[in-house]
Amino acid sequence: MKIKTLFFGITSDLVNASELEIEVDENSSVENFKSILKDEFSSLEKINSYAIAVNEEYAENETLLKVGDVVAVIPPVSGG
Repeated sequence: MKIKTLFFGITSDLVNASELEIEVDENSSVENFKSILKDEFSSLEKINSYAIAVNEEYAENETLLKVGDVVAVIPPVSGG
């Protein structure tokens, strides 16, 4: 199934896109999704960590993805 994926901040620079459709297997978890991202976009390894939100809510690695979900890849944020 295809998952609409939004990239923010430095992550959009690293993948050269702000929005992509990522193909995942049915019943994939956020952890599986992160693995697919690392395989397809090795440039994401340049940042230490990033958060994943599903349908505008931060998601745990165990969260299962469903058809129609929108996933956001959010880089670490610092302020001052």
